[in-house]
Amino acid sequence: MRDAELPQTLLEWYDRHARMMPWRTPPQDKCAGVRPDPYRVWLSEVMLQQTTVAAVRAYFHRFTERWPTVAQLAAAEDGDVMGEWAGLGYYARARNLLKCARAVAQDHGGVFPDTYAALLTLPGIGPYTAAAISSIAFDRAETVVDGNVERVMARLYAVQTPLPAAKSELTALAATLTPQDRPGDYAQAVMDLGATICTPKSPACGICPWQAPCKARAGGIQTDLPRKTPKKAKPTRLGIAYLARRSDGAWLLERRPDSGLLGGMLGWPGPVWGDAPVDAPPMLADWQRLNVEVRHTFTHFHLILALRVAEVPMDAAPDTGHFLTPVDFRPSDLPTVMRKAFDLAQGMT
Repeated sequence: MRDAELPQTLLEWYDRHARMMPWRTPPQDKCAGVRPDPYRVWLSEVMLQQTTVAAVRAYFHRFTERWPTVAQLAAAEDGDVMGEWAGLGYYARARNLLKCARAVAQDHGGVFPDTYAALLTLPGIGPYTAAAISSIAFDRAETVVDGNVERVMARLYAVQTPLPAAKSELTALAATLTPQDRPGDYAQAVMDLGATICTPKSPACGICPWQAPCKARAGGIQTDLPRKTPKKAKPTRLGIAYLARRSDGAWLLERRPDSGLLGGMLGWPGPVWGDAPVDAPPMLADWQRLNVEVRHTFTHFHLILALRVAEVPMDAAPDTGHFLTPVDFRPSDLPTVMRKAFDLAQGMT
């Protein structure tokens, strides 16, 4: 099979086997004239960054039910959006989501621009997301390369260079296959191929539409590719979370600064995480040490949080944060690490 034939072969496979996604316009619907909604494409691409499809589905449904259009999302309260995002991780995405929605609403009349270059000018949209939106939403012939596509290209062409050094080489190879006809469907087809057949472990080569031209399969090295440079061991940081509950059931919380890890999210007061925990309570109280700890892993480090709890009177005056009553406080609005602390404290007090 010649390289020129690969896109059409994959599109024929995609027409039969496309995954059903709440944000995707199926190929048969597109043939019937249904156009993808750029808002839903953009929202899904932001949510899917470093996150699995399975984890994103429920969040996508909640967001689109509560804010069906980019204009409605742009008008939302920051705290409401951050609360709905809680648990999905990588919280800078949520902050950029609001910035981008507001830029589209204010500067583009609520309509997403349809070119790669114009999309790149929007907050939070980088080269990958701009290529994905312009391709999938507007059928522009842009090359979309995620981890699935990198794996497919590495195996198809038996690229031995390890990732991440191989990224530019794999992107160049992917660009040679990007078709002018149905580029949006093709982009999704390659990603589907990597997600369902050309998987990291035990690829189903026997049913792959590209099995014949695959150089890695021919050499019996498909499970060895793509090669990856070993990652450095993650360091461990330590900290303390202080959970104070007032006599009316209100909890002391603080909203973290917009910049930095967990930016803009609610959380328990506590000192900066570092090599050793620093005892720095947010107020005078009879703090009790719990014989449990929160363990959580972020992208670049592991975290271990010691827990302190205290029951405080109605006139308690904290040095930081504010009390949220049971009516205003939803544990589901907490990021995962803070929710772990809450759940442990609830079980121990």
